[in-house]
Amino acid sequence: MNQQVLIIGLGLIGASLAKGIRQTHPETTVVGWDHSPTTCQTAIEKGIIDCCAKDFATAAPTADIIVFATPVSVTLSYLEELAQLRLKPGVIVTDAGSTKSVIMEAATNLPFTFIGGHPMAGSHKSGVNACDADLFENAYYIFTPLAKDQAALQTLHELFAGTRAKYVELTANEHDEITGMLSHLPHIIAASLVNQADHFNQEHPRAKQLAAGGFRDLTRIASSDPLMWTDILLSNRETLMSQLTLWQEQMSKVQRLLIHRDREGIYQFFHHARDTRDRLPVHKNGAIPAFYDLYVDVPDIPGVLAEVTGLLGEAGISIINLKIQETREDIQGVLQISLKNQQDLEAAKTCLTTQTPYTCRVK
Repeated sequence: MNQQVLIIGLGLIGASLAKGIRQTHPETTVVGWDHSPTTCQTAIEKGIIDCCAKDFATAAPTADIIVFATPVSVTLSYLEELAQLRLKPGVIVTDAGSTKSVIMEAATNLPFTFIGGHPMAGSHKSGVNACDADLFENAYYIFTPLAKDQAALQTLHELFAGTRAKYVELTANEHDEITGMLSHLPHIIAASLVNQADHFNQEHPRAKQLAAGGFRDLTRIASSDPLMWTDILLSNRETLMSQLTLWQEQMSKVQRLLIHRDREGIYQFFHHARDTRDRLPVHKNGAIPAFYDLYVDVPDIPGVLAEVTGLLGEAGISIINLKIQETREDIQGVLQISLKNQQDLEAAKTCLTTQTPYTCRVK
């Protein structure tokens, strides 16, 4: 595939796509551009891209494929500018935005082939330094093509073959409804819980200490980039207003159950939720990136952290994050180790189970 690919936006997603393309298609020239000169320089130094464009308007006309790994609102602005440039005949343009309806609506009037895209993967870290060619492995890569664009779609399938993602085609509306329910709404709820707890902490300072355990895990997605999520909510506004109305109705139902002391109704509320959740796939990449955490019961003695991390290091297992849960009041502590993927999780559990007396478990 001897061609030139231009990737706009060299954050986690854009840089990871660029790295994957270079590994799978070494004959392809990958040009990058980012509003941050430092990011561009880092991408070159790390071999993520072949070169950095001087500016968007200069690089776009020479590209065979253009990938926007930018927020939806930013992509829309660039598409307007792109429509005014003299591009290569047959150029294919795609994006990696989290919502698709607004983008695809704009695409109907563009003078070039545009295919909406959304690689549904993420990481605990962000930015060019967090790039990972394996980020999208076994994740769903959703495309929202127009019916006439099947040949261009196949070209993108080949370009992104190195991601080892599972390709799915949806309409833009289907995509936004599904991600709205399974990703966007949960992020809103998590952020709301954290904000409510923050107000609560003003009156009950000890609550913050107790929140370090399960509450922190439950709301961990609230740590997501606020700028990115502002863009997502505004670009999926109609869907989320509808979902929030349904959520408020659910909460009102629970409130009524409490008012009437409806023991059976409360039981059924939790029973149905437990049954539904237990049937969900385990550690599959979906609308919200999976977390691969190993919990290790360790004694409060000097050197235990060095022992655990040393064993994992000798086994070649990379640790994304390490945290000691602080809510235990006995002599045993809980070490929470975040791994990169399911394979590393299983390897870490086997390593520590066979080489230490510590209990390891996966929630």
